[in-house]
Amino acid sequence: MKAGQVWARLRARLGTKLALFVGFGGVLALMALAGADSIYALGRIQAENARITASYIGRQHALDEIRSSVYLLGTLVRDHILERDPEAAQATLDQLQALRVSIDGELSSYAAALPEEARTSVMHLRTAMAGYWNTLDPVFQWKPGERRAAGRRFLDTEVLPRRKQLLEIADEVARVNERGLVSGRAETESLFDGLRLRIAGILGLALVAGIVLAGASIRHTLRLDSEAQRRYEEARRAQEELKRLSARLVEAQEDERRSIARELHDEIGQSLNALLLDLGQLAAAVPAGGEAGRLIGTSRALAERCVKEVRNMSLLLRPSMLDDFGLVPALHWQAREVSRRTKMKVQVLARGVSDDLSDEHKTCVYRIVQEALENVARHAAARSVKVRVIEDNGRIELSVQDDGRGFDTAHVRGLGLIGMEERAKNLGGMFQVQSRPGQGTLLIAELPTGRGTRISGAGA
Repeated sequence: MKAGQVWARLRARLGTKLALFVGFGGVLALMALAGADSIYALGRIQAENARITASYIGRQHALDEIRSSVYLLGTLVRDHILERDPEAAQATLDQLQALRVSIDGELSSYAAALPEEARTSVMHLRTAMAGYWNTLDPVFQWKPGERRAAGRRFLDTEVLPRRKQLLEIADEVARVNERGLVSGRAETESLFDGLRLRIAGILGLALVAGIVLAGASIRHTLRLDSEAQRRYEEARRAQEELKRLSARLVEAQEDERRSIARELHDEIGQSLNALLLDLGQLAAAVPAGGEAGRLIGTSRALAERCVKEVRNMSLLLRPSMLDDFGLVPALHWQAREVSRRTKMKVQVLARGVSDDLSDEHKTCVYRIVQEALENVARHAAARSVKVRVIEDNGRIELSVQDDGRGFDTAHVRGLGLIGMEERAKNLGGMFQVQSRPGQGTLLIAELPTGRGTRISGAGA
């Protein structure tokens, strides 16, 4: 792969990761911002609500104190006017003077606690209180006789109406205080409305960003899926092409083996046989016991060994009995040859194998058994091998089991095993190897034949 292509892929991968990181990070940042802003706004609203409530309670408490003082003022004025004892009247007068100072201080504190726009009603209350004190000033100068003479009438005509006026003004101040509370609550509601708008805006922005991100992610995912599907199709086509190539190679190999075997048997074998006949005729024409007779005998022995080797090579490349007599006889011949060469006991068990089995299936089974027996002879150090071939229910079941040293199938995978598996898969079958060190090896292959169920006799 070129450096430019590698860099392009790396840049595309990093760009995808960066885009996903920025997109999801942005959405999470917006959500975190919304949460932080909501917490801050709720804190402000809570603090403002606490301030408004505390201010209302404080003003209400001060107003209650003023009302109590007004009631007490009326009571003290009444006691002072009706008091006959001069000393007690003076004590009551001192209390009135102290109460006056207290009321003035309470009114000043209450006015200071009010906002500027709400102080008008308090000013009216202070004006009315000042007028009340002005009305009471003559009373403080009266002699005992004057208090007894005019006191009752003064109470009814001046003191009680003035006190009623003060209380009415105090009620108005209370209503102003309540309106302040309502106004504060309205302000709190306004803060809540602002908070809702901000949260809605941030959530809307996060939603839009999420939709955009989701759309981009879906588009990118679909593009990746399309790319993966395209590559999968390419890999599948390449795999199918490799399978077809493998099948053609196997077929070409078999054709080449058949052709070489035929050439060896027909051409070289016949030539060697002709040579043997000529040497036989020559030996009959030469006197026995001479040097010429000895050389002819040596040549005949060499020619016979060549004929035998050519015949063996021809049979190994493509046994003629596989084409002439069928699969089972060819397997038995192969078992005898391997037993003769290696001293292993090779047993072939065949059941239900049809004589008109296709050439592809016969060749596949024969080559798998041939390769398996060669592997056992070379690597397994086995004493016996069992070959089972069963045709039943539209498939051929083949197994080759030995009692050799076995191997670890997870780490050992030779070309012979790969070739056997390729042969089985080329016919739509399966191939499996079961082995453990010290426990022998079992090869299993299943080949579909596309024929119906068959039941026939066994051969051994």
